[in-house]
Amino acid sequence: MPSELKTLYEEQGFVIVPGLIPSSSHEQKLREACDRIVSLTREGKWPHRRTVGKQFPPFGDDNPDSWGVQHVMHPELGEPVFAEWYTSQKLLDVVVELLECGEEDLEMELFNLLINPIGHNFALRWHRDDVSEKASEEEEREALQKWHFGVQWNTALYRDSCLYIVPGSHRTARTPEQRKYSETMEPPSNPLDMPGAVQLTLQPGESVFYNSNILHCATYNCTEKRATLHATMGNVKGGSTRARNILQHGLDWMKEDAFHKRLNEKGKAMLNRLIEMKEKNVDA
Repeated sequence: MPSELKTLYEEQGFVIVPGLIPSSSHEQKLREACDRIVSLTREGKWPHRRTVGKQFPPFGDDNPDSWGVQHVMHPELGEPVFAEWYTSQKLLDVVVELLECGEEDLEMELFNLLINPIGHNFALRWHRDDVSEKASEEEEREALQKWHFGVQWNTALYRDSCLYIVPGSHRTARTPEQRKYSETMEPPSNPLDMPGAVQLTLQPGESVFYNSNILHCATYNCTEKRATLHATMGNVKGGSTRARNILQHGLDWMKEDAFHKRLNEKGKAMLNRLIEMKEKNVDA
């Protein structure tokens, strides 16, 4: 029988879980590491970033302002605390529970950082991560039925009210009214105009796990500090289901020895499963 957490996750498409950062000292280490990599990014010394004005990769370099830092586990950043936390037991226990798999099935995926821009407010349009906004009702239903082999989460290091979602929309095609707000490429002037939308607020240390094909959008306020850990993890039983969505972010660096040797044994096993998936999907 599914756990209460899993049942709630399946019904809503999201759950909020507190306490997945082991201690206040570990949280402080994460904050300090985030400050360092954000400074590198804003100074132009770290090129892998999410650029204001671009919602999906390739992000390009058209705008000097950033709303995210990519590849925080990259060895060139020299911040081992990120990989330590990504493979920490409390976190893995929740992922295993939500994916209903064993640790031996977990596949390393993405780990990035969501930050506040410094010169521009910015917003993301309503979307599902791996379903086209132009999908027909039938295409949408078919796509939603396939999405059972991964989980995405945000863990706030500071109070975060950026994310808006439509609970339950991971299981149902959009209504005609919802299509009006999600077929456009423009972000909403008021996210709560979307039928069924709610705004999520995370307190420091809280994590929201969500099916990334739930209808969601986000707003970024340049006057409010944001450092929110943004990651995904997969279940190897999904095969190539998640390949395109994950591999589009450019993960060749993860095959290098410099990264592999920095991981603990659980991390190495998860990475090996990702590399195997990548080699089977070279065109993704």
